[in-house]
Amino acid sequence: MLYLILILLLSIPLVIILVGFGLSAPRYKGPVSDHFDGKKFINPGGIKGKGLEDVLKWMRERQRGPWQEQRQPVAGDKPRVRIEQGIRITFINHTSFLIQTNVLNILTDPVYSERASPFSWAGPRRMREPGIPFEDLPHIDLVLLSHNHYDHLDIRTVKKLAQKFNPKFIVPLGVGAFLKQSGINIYSELDWWQETRINSDVAVQALPAQHFSGRGLLDRDATLWCGYLLKRSDGNIYFAGDTGYNPYTFKEIGERCAPVKAALIPIGAYKPQWFMSPIHCSPEEAVQIHEDTASSFSIATHFGTFPLADDGKDDPVHDLALALSRSHKAYKPFIVPVESKAIDIA
Repeated sequence: MLYLILILLLSIPLVIILVGFGLSAPRYKGPVSDHFDGKKFINPGGIKGKGLEDVLKWMRERQRGPWQEQRQPVAGDKPRVRIEQGIRITFINHTSFLIQTNVLNILTDPVYSERASPFSWAGPRRMREPGIPFEDLPHIDLVLLSHNHYDHLDIRTVKKLAQKFNPKFIVPLGVGAFLKQSGINIYSELDWWQETRINSDVAVQALPAQHFSGRGLLDRDATLWCGYLLKRSDGNIYFAGDTGYNPYTFKEIGERCAPVKAALIPIGAYKPQWFMSPIHCSPEEAVQIHEDTASSFSIATHFGTFPLADDGKDDPVHDLALALSRSHKAYKPFIVPVESKAIDIA
């Protein structure tokens, strides 16, 4: 009996390693650059996320804020088929938005699964229903994927979108190989500052972000992460993806990407800040990104759906309001969206 217990105990690490290996995404293979050393991608300024020792410390000392499940269906109007003029942005959940502009329907980081996880039985569980039911989505032309984390690249949702709409996927370097494994072949991979034209009115440019990537144990930083710019003659739309803050990246984006007519900026998963700050900006730092990019109208993202860190469900919204109220500057609008409620920007 003791022998069997010993075998089981010794088998656990092996099982974990095998599962982690199986979940790991294909690694990018390409030329060395200022943010790729030949094996791993590097943040602007070389900023690194915390390591295993800090992860274990965080797990031991966690002080989770409250989350309350609110699963009633979200009441809202069905999205319009197309928008010919202006910009219409509808919040779905987390960092999933429907952007309608220039006769294009665009999704950012679409997540419709119950959990932000490779498993249906474990991992962060959805606390709110999506603002637009999947069956109510208009025809989707384009999908922007900022990186390969489970709360941003939900492969189940991606497959459903590919099957129903056959859209084009825009992804950072290395993520295309993961899509190809799932039978998705219509995609463009972009490096930071590279762009691709979608039609005569819109191009998409990948922008730097401060984060990391990985889906398993063996692919940390093996593919790129990014934000995106929808380049339009009538003003650009900035989707920050998932990012920490530094005092130079977003000022550069503001200078090179002007004018930013609308920005989608994350505000959640920032506590404890000693652990999260390299990879997730706080609401106060989100306000700084809003200012650095000279956004005319910003919309909060990355809050209220999945409990990913120690901030409670309402903390990001409360702290964003506090950060805006504390400032003596006359900021342009930075709002918290409501699921399913369309935001029109002229």
